[in-house]
Amino acid sequence: MTKRKIQYWVIPPDKNSEFVACMEDVLNVYSMPYDPDFPVLCMDEQPVQLLKETRNPIGATLNHPRRVDYEYERAGTASIFMFTEPLSGWRDVNARPQRKKVDWAIEMADLLEGRYANAKKVLLVCDNLNTHTKGAFYEAFPPEQARKFVEKIEFHYTPKHGSWLNVAENELSSMTRQCLKDRKMTNIDMLKKETSAWATNSNEKQRGVNWQFKVEDARCKLRSLYPNI
Repeated sequence: MTKRKIQYWVIPPDKNSEFVACMEDVLNVYSMPYDPDFPVLCMDEQPVQLLKETRNPIGATLNHPRRVDYEYERAGTASIFMFTEPLSGWRDVNARPQRKKVDWAIEMADLLEGRYANAKKVLLVCDNLNTHTKGAFYEAFPPEQARKFVEKIEFHYTPKHGSWLNVAENELSSMTRQCLKDRKMTNIDMLKKETSAWATNSNEKQRGVNWQFKVEDARCKLRSLYPNI
């Protein structure tokens, strides 16, 4: 008798009006042409386990690859913040010790006052975690400053069980495979350095995202998600 395997998957709800409303909203945003006055920005987060070596690795030689002991020491956790513009081929990565509302607000504020200082409105695509809210700015900044940040963002939330709609999640997956896989990040400074180097290299290659899935495609291929009328 063969062993049965379980494959973990994001299963969307059937005939759910809220899901399709959020989905079509995000798809409409992705169909817009690039406009520096109204840039589309996607963001996502990812927790990372920090690990220390218990024994010094042995360097690579002509006959052997670099050898690392399988034992490790836990050194806490960190959270990676990924921001990306699908059309311009730009991404920015930063790591923080935690991912509370204040952390998210500070990361967003840095972009709004830096890269997007001259933008009229930033169209932000993100999931609907309780940290990604307008109120987060009021926990990190004085009311007058917080209001300016809020007025510069247009929120577009991906639906629950619809994280595949967030381009930043795809960028996180690429970064994990190309930068973090099979490597031990011993501290947050090392994590920042390595992920920043990955982002810089990716930006120099100008790898943009050509999103092909449209609202019309969703209404045809994902009919089971739409309510029956």
